[in-house]
Amino acid sequence: METAAVSESPKKAGPLQVAKTVFWSFFGIRRRAEHEADVGRLTPVQVIVAGLIGAALFIATLVLIVRFVIGQAAG
Repeated sequence: METAAVSESPKKAGPLQVAKTVFWSFFGIRRRAEHEADVGRLTPVQVIVAGLIGAALFIATLVLIVRFVIGQAAG
C-alpha cells in the first residue's frame, strides 16, 4: 500500500485578511511571523487590487478633509 502524499496548500486569505494586511503595510508595521504567514496565503493579484483600493480610499479621504477645511475657512 502506497500512501498518497497529500499536498495541502495554505488556505487562501479572505478579503478582510487582505485588507488588514494592506492597511498595516501602509504604515510599515508588520510582525515578521504575520508577514511570513501572509506570504503563503496572499496572491499578488489580491495585494495589488487591495493596494489600489486602499490608495483610492486614502486619496478620497484627503480630498474630503481638504474640502471640509477650505469650506470652513471660506464660510
